[in-house]
Parts: sequence; C-alpha cells; structure tokens
Amino acid sequence: MSDVFEGYERQYCELSTNLSRKCHSASTLSDAEEKKGKIAEIKSGIDEADVLIRKMDLEARSLQPSAKAVCLSKLREYKSDLNQLKKEFKRVSSTDTKQSSREDLMESGMADPHAVSADQRGRLAMSVERLDQSSDRIRESRRLMLETEEVGISIVQDLSQQRQTALHAHSKLHGVDDAIDKSKKVLTAMSRRMTRNKWIVTSVIVALILAIILIISYKLSH
Repeated sequence: MSDVFEGYERQYCELSTNLSRKCHSASTLSDAEEKKGKIAEIKSGIDEADVLIRKMDLEARSLQPSAKAVCLSKLREYKSDLNQLKKEFKRVSSTDTKQSSREDLMESGMADPHAVSADQRGRLAMSVERLDQSSDRIRESRRLMLETEEVGISIVQDLSQQRQTALHAHSKLHGVDDAIDKSKKVLTAMSRRMTRNKWIVTSVIVALILAIILIISYKLSH
C-alpha cells in the first residue's frame, strides 16, 4: 500500500466524518444565517473531498497491479460515500424542505422520516470505522518503520565493528610485513658476512698450505 494513498485516505475519512456531523447539525438549525454559514462550510468541505478523491485516483493508478486493485476498490467505496454526502448536502441546503424530502424519498424508496437520520448515523459509523482502520494501518506502518530503523542501526554498528577489526588486522599484518622485511635484511647481511668469512678462511688455508709446501721444499733442497 502506498504511504501517499494512505495519507489521502486518512484525510478523506476525517473530512467525511466531519461533513456527516455538519450535515446533521445543519439540518437541525432554525436560524437562517447560521444555517447559511454551516452550508458554506459543508460546500467547502465537499470540494476538498472531491480533490482528495481525485488525488487518490491518480495515486492508485500509478501503483503496481496488486496494490492498485486494493486501492481502486477502496476508492469506489469513498466515491459512493461522497455521493451520499452530496445528496445529504443537497437536501440540507434546499430552500424547499418538503420538495427536497420528496426527492430523497423517491430516490431511496422509503417513506420513513427517521430513515435519513438512520442513514446519517450509519454513514457516520462507517466513516469512523474507516478512520480507525486507517489509524491502525498508520500505527502498524510506523511500528514496522521503527523496527526497520533499529535493524538498520544494528547492521551499521556491526559493519563499523567489522571495519575496526579489519583495520586492526591490517595494522597487525603491516607490522608483520615490517618484521619480515627486517629479518630478510638481517639474514641477507649475515649471508654476505658468512660468504665473506668463508673466502677469508679459504684464503688463509691456501696461504698456509703454500707456506708449508715452500718450507718442505726448502728443507729438502738443503
């Protein structure tokens, strides 16, 4: 479900509930000026409801097929609800109350004068129920959002710890590399020293052998 659609839906349910109450209130007013002001408020509210319906329609048609079907189904209910509100507004704002009542009775097929009031209560109850459902969905979405945020923070913290561990390991490896380089240099120097000493010893031995040979040869000749 689109968050944008749910926002429009919540606004519409609140507005529909308000309009139902205002229509009921206006129908009981006897003061002409007060009733006129209330009717103006209702007219403005109905215009606002029309705008919200159009916005929900546009948003629903931009969604993926599965979400789109659900939203359009809800939208049909809201359009039907708005049409009922418009009929109620027309009845309340009519200057000829008797004529308006006859038209309402012809449309509804009922002659019970209490039917209109019952219809208002039913529509009001339906609007309040939809408003509660929207509030529940919003609370659930907010809960999921908070849970997702907590999981995201935990993942970021884990990644940060892993990064610190990797940096620490890299630092140790760098130290090991330095130690290996130093060891190589020491071994190379020792190898060179040993090679040089070997040549010195060999040279000494050769010199001694030559000296011995010369001494022996000298003694033999005398």
